[in-house]
Amino acid sequence: MESVKLLFSIFLFLVSFSSFLLGVESDHVHHDNLKRLRPNRLFVFGDSYADTGNIRKSLADSWKMPYGVSFPGKPSGRFSDGRISTDFLARYVGIKSPIPYTWKNYAGKERLLYGMNYAYGGTGVFKTFNNPLPNMTTQIDYFQSVLSSGNIYSPSDLNSSLALVSNAGNDYGTFILQKRPMREFLGFIKKVVDQIEVNLRRIHKLGVKKIAVTSLQPLGCLPSKTTYTSFKHCNASDNAFVSLHNTLLRRAVVKLNNETKPSTFVILDLYNAFLTVIKNKKAEPGFTRFVNPLKPCCVGITSNDSCSNVDEKGEKKYTVCEDPKTSFFWDVFHPTEEGWRSVYSVLRENLKAVLI
Repeated sequence: MESVKLLFSIFLFLVSFSSFLLGVESDHVHHDNLKRLRPNRLFVFGDSYADTGNIRKSLADSWKMPYGVSFPGKPSGRFSDGRISTDFLARYVGIKSPIPYTWKNYAGKERLLYGMNYAYGGTGVFKTFNNPLPNMTTQIDYFQSVLSSGNIYSPSDLNSSLALVSNAGNDYGTFILQKRPMREFLGFIKKVVDQIEVNLRRIHKLGVKKIAVTSLQPLGCLPSKTTYTSFKHCNASDNAFVSLHNTLLRRAVVKLNNETKPSTFVILDLYNAFLTVIKNKKAEPGFTRFVNPLKPCCVGITSNDSCSNVDEKGEKKYTVCEDPKTSFFWDVFHPTEEGWRSVYSVLRENLKAVLI
């Protein structure tokens, strides 16, 4: 127990010291947003916070009811009741949400002009518990293959394009499921962020001029973690580790931006946006006040069930709240459409930096 406390104390020191260093480094980041234009294509990489339908229907809950109940009114492969992060970012830049990669052969050429979504739910920068699904390196391989074909996008198309890179923590979930020693966890966080940096640099070298990468959301506030407090309190220990990830990510982005002029890489600060919405106690223009923001709308009726589960007779093994718009979280991992809308409302100043 004492060793755990010591490790945690060391960790908090590292976070504080790293944050101090970043405060110094960030003074060198370029600020030229006023002369930028909106991108006209969006390329997406990552996980279930960004996936709009890449996983085969037989493999994902996102293709089962009640997912998609708010939009488009039926399951669409999104891990929510409706629109997700990708959709709101596309809306902000004024384009249609990009077509999922696995649907590219069924989309008209005009639809492909808005970009392409390579994200797969459950994946990470490394292999995760969803081994058969492509990690981010493989997703970028798919992107490179599409570019190499020359049939859809030209180099000039990429000059006015934006990439969204989502990392919602599946690598860390896999680390825990593998029951690896916790003494290795801090080193593993650095490995994850180092790989994100490699991925960002590679996407840029392929020609994308503006790249937005998400900070890690407060994992300790996900309903999967707060269920033990009856959805009343976030797990501070989990959020402390998230802070280290985000501190290292900010440092990596500062480094990348110092290598590319003008500033190319932008962090979408999901961590603080989530907490702002979760902690909001009053109705404010732009985003919703959720009465119990940590309680999900769709939950299994027992601890062994989850949203969308049914028994052998087809009977539901889950319950759904009366109105998803009153909930920040849809299931134990993902926000509702209203939750994402509120997050992007908080991010509206941050989003100005995605202009090219």
